[in-house]
Amino acid sequence: MTSNYEQRILEIGAQARNAARALARTTTGKKNAALLAAADQIKRSSERILAANEADMKSATASGLSSAMLDRLRLDPARISAIAKSIRQVAALPDPVGSVIREWDRGDGLEFAKVRVPIGVIGIIYESRPNVTSDAASLCLKTGNAVVLRGGSESLGSNLAIAEALREGCTETGITPDAIQIIDLTDRGAVRAMAEMDQHIDLIIPRGGKELIETVAKLARMPVIKHYDGICHIYVDRAADLSMAQSIVINAKCQRPSVCNAVETLLVHRDVANAFLLNCGRALQERRVELRGDEKTRAILGPQVALATEEDWRTEYLDLILSIRIVDSLEEAVEHIETYGSHHSDAVVTVDEAIAQAFLRDVDSSAVFWNASTRFNDGGEFGFGAEIGISTNRLHARGPMALEELTTYKYVVRGKGHIRS
Repeated sequence: MTSNYEQRILEIGAQARNAARALARTTTGKKNAALLAAADQIKRSSERILAANEADMKSATASGLSSAMLDRLRLDPARISAIAKSIRQVAALPDPVGSVIREWDRGDGLEFAKVRVPIGVIGIIYESRPNVTSDAASLCLKTGNAVVLRGGSESLGSNLAIAEALREGCTETGITPDAIQIIDLTDRGAVRAMAEMDQHIDLIIPRGGKELIETVAKLARMPVIKHYDGICHIYVDRAADLSMAQSIVINAKCQRPSVCNAVETLLVHRDVANAFLLNCGRALQERRVELRGDEKTRAILGPQVALATEEDWRTEYLDLILSIRIVDSLEEAVEHIETYGSHHSDAVVTVDEAIAQAFLRDVDSSAVFWNASTRFNDGGEFGFGAEIGISTNRLHARGPMALEELTTYKYVVRGKGHIRS
């Protein structure tokens, strides 16, 4: 027997499917107008959104939500403005739908084209971050996909307020608001119901903790885009500019430690470990970063640095905690990353181009960086306007997922009465 909430989710899925068919035929101009109207509506609705977020924050604080998750949940006027700005950036980007990836003919007049088309209906299951509501909806709208959103219970009020503003922008410009669906049910069974609804959802993307992602991957009857952890590394090479390296490490750890592209493990070549760690370690500790290191690191920085365990190398802290290991070579650094990393974001700091090129070649992550912070693995920083997530999959998308990754393709074949012999 289908429960009430399962029936409700099936209805939402059916509405999204119908909206997707209409949206796939919608012109770029009309989609852009809806996005701009939605951005304006976000600004006009800021007081309503902030009030809903304040209520969410109070409940989440009372329930003991971690500081990292509270930071992801929190909205303020600057973050509201950033949400609206991101939507406008998406509107300004080229529309990939209808673009020709490749075209050719066989020489007998039969013409072939490989053309980008919407995927259909995208399901997003996420925790804490209310901006995911707007990022996911705006990217899906631009690419002609309907979206079914299911945020965490801790951010329900914020998500509903943002989604309502987005839907109002659609209505204002003549696009069905059913293109943006949000599940307002907090029952955990809603996740299962979405994951099993392959008749209405074509692709599902979980964004959140490892437990959520594993659950969705296990239950889903449709393709899943995922990343389990953001265990990101920075390797400071023997040929590094140490001032540059310190600036990069501090930015990657301290600028926003609660996000998936923040650095969690620092690897330092033994030849520069003493000079680098004395200065950088002090600067990190001044910023309240808890350091955990191997024995060589503790010999330099002192016993106040906790001894790193095997588990530390495998941990995504999402907090002001950093593990440090001293290595003898680039090869040892790469081996550590491949053993303990999550294939998310990893960086090398060096002035030696040969070392850099070897690192960029050998580290198998969705994004690798040379003399730059791991914090740049982000759709907005890549110039994508926003992102729907950062994929560590190999297929069909890897790294920040934006407009192109929300399309598939079909072959369009034009003939003149051709028949096959």
